[in-house]
Amino acid sequence: MIRHFLDKSDYSIASMVTTGEEAIALAGECKPDLILMDVQLAGRMDGIEAADVIWRNFHIPVVFLTGHLGGWELSAFAHSLSGYPLSIVMRSLDNPKVDALIQSYRTMHGNKTVDKDDFVRGLLGAMRAGQTVGILMDTNMTPPQGVFVDFFGIPACTASGLARIAMRTDAAVVPGFTVWDRNLRKYRLRFDQAVELERTGNDEADVIANTAKFTKIIEDYVRRYPDQWLWVHRRWKTRPEGQPSLY
Repeated sequence: MIRHFLDKSDYSIASMVTTGEEAIALAGECKPDLILMDVQLAGRMDGIEAADVIWRNFHIPVVFLTGHLGGWELSAFAHSLSGYPLSIVMRSLDNPKVDALIQSYRTMHGNKTVDKDDFVRGLLGAMRAGQTVGILMDTNMTPPQGVFVDFFGIPACTASGLARIAMRTDAAVVPGFTVWDRNLRKYRLRFDQAVELERTGNDEADVIANTAKFTKIIEDYVRRYPDQWLWVHRRWKTRPEGQPSLY
């Protein structure tokens, strides 16, 4: 399945999406030939080698780690339009009508959503059903669902569920980001090598260490593409006990 997905590597976006109306139109009419699938390992390997890395892990669950960077919504479309939908962790929006509208677009091509409040149970259920999962891990959390790890040198409360699930199921955690390429004037969906998990035997310490690893990967991408990250989100809203608010 993964090999077939990566074989479809000649898709391209016809033009840059610049308005909300264009984004909605793209969501409703998106076809596979609108997406550029340039799959590589952080620029160090070509798409064939990247496919081999993922393929070697295909006998175990695969979780795609990503963040609110570039065209993150387009990456989910790319998967589903290629015939391999994702289960995506998301928070329900406060406005129920807007939430229903966004849900309809996000799931119209076969993707499913897992509510953020049912993070671990929802992911385990999806993985048991043989579904591939995508997680955006750059949002503020609160204890006990979140643990504090550094993000740009500042402690940020971060979802620990992915680390717990990956350690429990031996899932391959594969970073994937859809970034805007100014030279090509197209989006690129990039996969990095699966993350090597820390396993010292101290489960809680390993959860924090692996969560920090995942967060560092996102930070590295934000540093490379600072203009493409969703800076308006209050990522450091939750503070360690005794620390003042940053906002």
